[in-house]
Amino acid sequence: MVQRESWATRVGFILAATGSAVGLGNIWRFPFLTADSGGAAFLVAYLVLVVTVGLPLVLAEFVVGRRSQRNVIGAFAELGHANWRLIGAVGATAGFVILSYYSVVGGWVMQYVLGSLTGAYTGNPATYFDTVSVGANAVLFDALFMAFVAAIVALGVRSGLERAATVMVPSVVVLLVVLAAYGATLPGASEGYAFYLSPDPATLLSDAFGLLPDAAGQAFFTLSLGMGVMVTYASYLGDDRSLVADSLIILVVDTFIALLAGLAIFPFLFAEGVDPGTGGPGTVFVALGTAFTALPAGRLVGTVFYLALFLAALTSAFSILEVIVAYVTETFDIDRRPATLAVAVVTFFVGIPTALDLSVLTVYDILANQVLLITGGLLLALFIGWVYTDGALAELTTGSAIDDRLGTAWIWLLRLPIVAVLAYVLFNGVGVLAEAVAGLL
Repeated sequence: MVQRESWATRVGFILAATGSAVGLGNIWRFPFLTADSGGAAFLVAYLVLVVTVGLPLVLAEFVVGRRSQRNVIGAFAELGHANWRLIGAVGATAGFVILSYYSVVGGWVMQYVLGSLTGAYTGNPATYFDTVSVGANAVLFDALFMAFVAAIVALGVRSGLERAATVMVPSVVVLLVVLAAYGATLPGASEGYAFYLSPDPATLLSDAFGLLPDAAGQAFFTLSLGMGVMVTYASYLGDDRSLVADSLIILVVDTFIALLAGLAIFPFLFAEGVDPGTGGPGTVFVALGTAFTALPAGRLVGTVFYLALFLAALTSAFSILEVIVAYVTETFDIDRRPATLAVAVVTFFVGIPTALDLSVLTVYDILANQVLLITGGLLLALFIGWVYTDGALAELTTGSAIDDRLGTAWIWLLRLPIVAVLAYVLFNGVGVLAEAVAGLL
């Protein structure tokens, strides 16, 4: 039987969980969604959902993981509710789909680090993105990025995940702080801050339901919810940790880094008069590549930015791979290293279509973020809120003194408002997915 590992320190766990939450969701996906959704209005909707939906669901995943001490699928059988294993299966599938195209984007980032050093994208950033984002180069760097991720996961929880996170997450924060400080000195930075931080009440009121699906999807993506990461990471925790305190720290740090990423990105765009909505998912590459080309010391700034993005991408990617590897090692009694290699290879091949056609990547993204993640979150809210209430409350108070009223409020948030919000978002997401798939046919 494969021996389960555990975190060496509380700081290591918090940094690993924060690293999973930070990733490309904060620096790649967040800026283009903010830009495409009208700036600060989207930011407000996102922050509200992070607190009212994200935090309760982080706690729910932590409770399931620590109480069961099992992988995301085996956890529900261990808790005595094997018929709810669908939650874990949906989560693992979501993580598998996300990692298959996430590694493709990670490969783009690697090429942009090299492109910043050599100045390769300075001539025509849009053409450079077209070259690196699809085709043989995209497949090759997808494989290289996946190899980095697999190497970390193969080393285990303490020697791989925890050690890598304790170096990478602080490095990302330092690099983003440096970039944000430099961006603040640029002419036009104030316009970037206004776009990012000054919400238009009329937009919020007139399009609140329109903002909800993307904001909810982003909250799930950036907090690694619905894909089993927090369940898996919490399964390596001891009973002496306060789940509430740890979840609050992770939420605050993740939100801080998301906001910091915007403070670093939008001043660069507005300083050079670059449309922040240019390029869809390629915004962080095409638009910022254009801005870096015109900036003083732009190649150096670009190198620092894409290096931060690469480190953030790794911390999220190895957390997702760990979910599937944990399931394989525990279910089939396979050693970690061959299991990691097998899962990484299969995931790589599933992601190849997204490296050949950006429209396929878009479909994968919608399937994962607006359907699978939301489905997993909805089912988990129903499970904790209506089925496993007593066990969940008992686990919530283990390791800390929690007021009974807080636990009751948490349960009722899961039972009614969170279920209602996620049901609406899922209904909308299925429609969006149907349109995207129809566009491919």
